[in-house]
Amino acid sequence: MRQLSSFMVLNMDGGNRISYTYDEINPDTGEPVSTNNKKNFYVVDQELAGHIDAVWDYIRRNKLEG
Repeated sequence: MRQLSSFMVLNMDGGNRISYTYDEINPDTGEPVSTNNKKNFYVVDQELAGHIDAVWDYIRRNKLEG
């Protein structure tokens, strides 16, 4: 099984790209099979893009202003 360990959203040329890292774990023993595996993809799903926009807006309103 795979377990997400981190992710990051990068704004590249006006589009979003998600980079993520995961560990692969043996589901029977719980032992790690491989760790720190990295993958990425461009965001093309509109629902996902809306969630990302919501996080950006939250940070702007609550962490950057005032």
